[in-house]
Formats: sequence, structure tokens, C-alpha cells
Amino acid sequence: QVQLAESGGGLVQAGGSLRLSCAVSGRSFSTVVTGWFRQAPGKEREFVAAITWSAGLRYYADSVKGRFTISRDTTKNTVYLQKSTLEPEDTAVYYCAASLYRDRVTDSQSYTYWGQGTQVTVSS
Repeated sequence: QVQLAESGGGLVQAGGSLRLSCAVSGRSFSTVVTGWFRQAPGKEREFVAAITWSAGLRYYADSVKGRFTISRDTTKNTVYLQKSTLEPEDTAVYYCAASLYRDRVTDSQSYTYWGQGTQVTVSS
């Protein structure tokens, strides 16, 4: 089993910044990719960003490229999502997820383990 715990959500004004953290525990050594997804009210869950643990390869949704940065600290088993130039459209519950596989990193079905989510609200 792999456990994930998100933190860092909150209320921020448009144009502001926020950093989310995802602490990975349990059988974390089996995790190949850790990703961030988000779900806004009334919308489907969508891919935001992902990173591979070994090489640190990064993947981003087009909607966040240039504004969000994903990183990982292998010594702390933690993945971060640095978000800048936030927009009201970024308001959502952000979920951290772990995949045991390298392929289809943008597909939520590829991820086996999920955190509880953290709310991010961007006011205009």
C-alpha cells in the first residue's frame, strides 16, 4: 500500500501563488510516477502535472504550462506543485496520485493510489 497526503491548499487571490505538497509513504519505493489532478465543481477530474521519481521527467497539462511547476524531493518522499499566476479557473480540489507504471501519465485510470485532496480557491 502507498499512502499520499496533500497539504498547502487554501484561499488565494488571482495572480497569486501557492505551493502544494504531497507526502508519499508506505511502499513508496514501488511508485514510478506521482501526479496531480484537480476537480472543479460540476466538472470531471483532470490531469494537471506528473513527475517520474527516478529521472524527474515532468509532464504538464497545456492549461498550466508556464504557470505550474512540479518537483520532487526524493529524500523526503515528497512531490510539490508550485503554482503561480493563479486564475479563478484554477479553483478546484487538487489530488495527488501514485502510479506503478510509466505510461499514460495523464490518464487518471493509470493511478492506483490517491490522496484525500486539498481545496484551492482563487478569488477574482
